[in-house]
This record gives sequence, C-alpha cells and structure tokens, in this order.
Amino acid sequence: MALTPRLEMRQGQSLVMTPQLQQAIKLLQLSNLDLATYVEQELEKNPLLEPAREDRDEAPAPEPQAPESETDNLRATDEAVTSDEMPVTANDLDVSEENLYADQAKADVAEVPDAAGPQDWSNVSGASHKFDGPDRDLESTLSEQINLRDHLLEQLSVATNDPTERIIGSYLIDLIDEAGYVREDMAEIADRLGAELAAVEHVLKTCQAFEPTGVMARDLAECLALQLAEKDRLDPAMDCLLKNLELLAKHDMQAIMRICEVDAEDVGDMIGEIRALNPKPGLEFGGEAVQPVVPDVFIREASDGGWRIELNTDTLPRVLVNSQYYAEVSGKAKDADSKTYLTECFANANWLVKSLDQRARTILKVSTEIVKQQDGFLAYGVQHLRPLNLKTVADAINMHESTVSRVTSNKYMATPRGIFELKYFFTSAIPATGGGEAHSAEAVRHRIKILIDEEPPTGVLSDDRIVELLKSNGIDIARRTVAKYREALKIPSSVQRRRLKKASA
Repeated sequence: MALTPRLEMRQGQSLVMTPQLQQAIKLLQLSNLDLATYVEQELEKNPLLEPAREDRDEAPAPEPQAPESETDNLRATDEAVTSDEMPVTANDLDVSEENLYADQAKADVAEVPDAAGPQDWSNVSGASHKFDGPDRDLESTLSEQINLRDHLLEQLSVATNDPTERIIGSYLIDLIDEAGYVREDMAEIADRLGAELAAVEHVLKTCQAFEPTGVMARDLAECLALQLAEKDRLDPAMDCLLKNLELLAKHDMQAIMRICEVDAEDVGDMIGEIRALNPKPGLEFGGEAVQPVVPDVFIREASDGGWRIELNTDTLPRVLVNSQYYAEVSGKAKDADSKTYLTECFANANWLVKSLDQRARTILKVSTEIVKQQDGFLAYGVQHLRPLNLKTVADAINMHESTVSRVTSNKYMATPRGIFELKYFFTSAIPATGGGEAHSAEAVRHRIKILIDEEPPTGVLSDDRIVELLKSNGIDIARRTVAKYREALKIPSSVQRRRLKKASA
C-alpha cells in the first residue's frame, strides 16, 4: 500500500471554552471575599478598568433636553441591570430590578455634608490625634497580640541556657497545634533530630511547666493532669479517673466508682474539678481571626405577606469601563502591538462587567426559586423544610444543574430565621408512610432532636422507640438512619443519656 499525501474534510462538533467563558464560570462559584480579591487584581492589570465611586451619585443630573455627552460614556455593572424587569412569582416574591442594587435608590436620600465650602473637622472627637507631628507616628498607634509560639519561646530562653535543649525545645514548640498540644510521637522526633529519646522527653517536661498551664501536653489526660498537679489535686483517685476518661465520656458512674474506689459524692467532686479546667490552653492566645459570614442575599417579609428578595450590594464589586480614556489612548497608539493590547484590555473590561452583571442576576434567580420552594421553612421553621435537589431548581429556572451548584457554593442567604448557606436548603428526601409527601432529611433530624430534648428523665427514648414515634407521624425511617442522624447531632445513646440523667438527679 503506497503512502501518498491527500486532503480530507471532516465535519464534527466540539465544545470550546473560551477564556471569557472560563472567567464567567469562575466568577459564578467565587465567594464574595474571593470575588472582591479577583476584581482588585483585574483593576491592577487593566488600565481601562476603574472602581465605581460612591460620589458619582452626587453629581447633578443632566437636563432632560440636553444631549448625552460623549465624555461621560462610562459603563458600570449597576447601570447594566436597568433592563428586563424580572417577573413577580406566584408567591408574590418581590424581585424587581430596583432590588438588584437597592442601595442605588437609598443613595438619593442619603444625607451628605454641605459641599459649598471647606469642612472644618477640627472639633470632631479624635481629630486631635495627628500622625504628621514630630511626636506621633503610625506605628505607635498599632498593637500586636503575642502568639502562643512567641510566648513559649520567651519562657524557653529563660528556662535553659543549653544550646541543644534550646534547639529541641524550639522544635517541639513549632509542633504544637492551635489548642497547645504536641501530637507527634517523641521517638520519631528524637530520631528526626538525631537526639536521645531521654533528652527530648526531658525538654518536653521542662516546656510543660510553662504558662499557660497544660500546654505542650500529648493528650487530653496529660493536659488535665498538668493543671491538676499545679493545684495539688492530682491524687491517686483523680489520676485513676484521668486514665479512664472514656468512662466519663460514657457517663458510666458505677464503673468509675468501682475502678477509682470512691463513692458517688467523691466522683461528683472530681468531675466538678475537671470541668473547671481548660482542655485547650493554647486558645488563650487566640488563633486566626474569625471571619464573619456576610450574606449575599437578603430575604425580608413584604407588606403583602410575600417575601422581598434583594442582593447584598455591599458584596458586589462595581467597576467602570473608561471608554473616554480608551478612545483617547487608542487614537494615539502608533504600533500594532499597542493597538492590539488596548483592544484586548477593552474587550476584557467589557466582558468582566458583563460577567459580574450576569453573576448577580443568576444568584438572584436561583435564590428566588429557593425561596419559592422553601416558603414553608421561612414561614414556620425547619420542621417545614421540603426535600429539594439541584435538578428541581435547575428545571424551574431553565439552567443546568452544574450552574445551580456553582451558584449555591459559598453563598449565604440572610433570612428572618438566620443566615444559611444556599446549599442548606437542598436536602434528601425521607419517604412518608402510606405514599404521602416525602419529608426533608433536615426536618427529620430536627424532629429527632426535639423528641430527645423533650424526653422525661424516667422515660429515655431508645432508637427503636424514636422510629415508632416517627412512623406514627407519617415518616418511614429505619433504625440505623435514626442512629446516624442522632450521632450527627452529637447526641449520646439512650444508655448514656440515662446514666447522665441519673447522675444529675
């Protein structure tokens, strides 16, 4: 068979994801904090993008008869959403376009200082703190909280002068977790450092005398023992109790009294002393700052009995495309590379504005459908949460399931019942007895918790009894499912609860 060159034409289909499409998908699944960071990076890279200023609303409105000025040709995300008003749903959901960026309407009535002349801020409280004076600098106003590692290293430098011990101690301090524990095996640490195991344990013993008391323990029992020893309360009975903490977790008081050879009164006193201790001494020096959850969507009750759905405009970055600057610099560009660069920047800037607008619309659309589906939860509570999956919402709003999944990731909704992640409203279904309407798994978990919370001290409910009660209420559920939900709620078994109730009686 001879090999000869030839031309062939084939027809086929393929999905090509352009960089712009990849950017739109990426923006859709970002949280509000990640989105703000991404937009900041784009502002640094693209000279045609600029942040929207809040004072642009203070500019005088143009005369109705005056033609639009070409020098004011700036496009922004908050101006791009003034078209195509969203329809109101059958549940009287208020999702008009003015709610997409509700702060724009509020800006018209905001009180601002008189701009007729210079403002005198000298009488404002705190204005006397000047940073440009010879005796003041910015650094003198800042404070830094010492962390646990630095606090322990300072004590190590005082506790020993031996260079080897300081190296071992520094290494051990670097291994502590946020709670103040050293979880790694001492033999492995000694082998890693090329030191004797006895030397490592000696340094560990020295470090365990540091403040806060209980720090650098290897487990909970050792942490509690260090604190009790400092209080001179580590007697043989207490030491025996610490070695059998699993019995305390199970509330098996009879076994504790037998092993520790004490009576019920002594057990109660020892448990009281243990509860007064700090199981995580390292947290006294804090850790990473807790980042508060900022909702992306607000749900409020409307005057007509429905629900008003608004985007949190504070979390929506607003950017402008400076068309005037683009026209100015593109006209002066001489070489082809400069023109190509400016054209790409202009296209990317416009696409970013469009993507941000589309992201806001999609979040609002998905949130609206979630509110329609979970109206009972908003009105009556978690016991009325309905089973819901991504496909139901996707079919209702004519979107793909993957799009709904991206929208609900890392997005939060502020409701009259608290702040919830959008994924919270998607729960699996528990079948109903007699072929009735299915129940939400989250609602069933809540019902199990209520049953256990309301159980009398003399009538602790077993998992089998809970199954019977749920089935009498129309919920077809298996015993293993009840046990799984109970464990997920961190509720002890019926045996442990009975022991606990007897001990507290």
